[in-house]
Amino acid sequence: MKTLKNGAVTGDLVLSKEIIEHQYTYMFFKRIFDIILSLIGLIVIAIPGLVISLFIYACDRGPVFYTQERVGKDGKRFKIYKFRSMYVNADTLLEKLKEKNEVTGPMFKMKNDPKVTSVGRFLRKTSLDELPQLLNVLRGDMSLVGPRPPLPSEVEEYSEYDKQRLWVVPGCTGLWQATERNNVGFAEMVELDLKYIQNRSLFLDVKIIFLTFLVIIHPNGAY
Repeated sequence: MKTLKNGAVTGDLVLSKEIIEHQYTYMFFKRIFDIILSLIGLIVIAIPGLVISLFIYACDRGPVFYTQERVGKDGKRFKIYKFRSMYVNADTLLEKLKEKNEVTGPMFKMKNDPKVTSVGRFLRKTSLDELPQLLNVLRGDMSLVGPRPPLPSEVEEYSEYDKQRLWVVPGCTGLWQATERNNVGFAEMVELDLKYIQNRSLFLDVKIIFLTFLVIIHPNGAY
């Protein structure tokens, strides 16, 4: 890791955007892989998704789904879909809680986050709140595997080094989620994302999906 004059933390993994954008064979089969698995996944989660929806509604009578603007490949913005894990007024509470942020860098994480409902804690712990993002995968906004899509406010604080993680389509899961999750800070997350981008392949994607299933069964640092 290196610290720049402006205080930003950076690393040594500088990628070649030209090489990444010319991985045509990989990207073609990755897209087919995404479409097939997301369709299967949406069918499989239909009934469990209905049960989850009933629990969410019973918790505080609010909407079941939550949409939020995120930043995708090359800065393109899109709406991400999730099962709602926070109270309806959660966004208005964020500014008041920023000083209690428990991770470094431009992202917010808090272990005992008061914005999260009782049902939401379970959904986040098991990553079940992410299941509706299969719709984003089907639309092409996201892939099954890739760096997590950040909030626009987070990207405003990115260094040029950090922005390398925006060179590919974001994913529902990735190397960070399947391994370290909230056990590491922002700088380490960026390094894991860039390591994935540098070495990505269908084999690595399958491996990460498998590791993600293990995390769902035996949750890591998710909150």
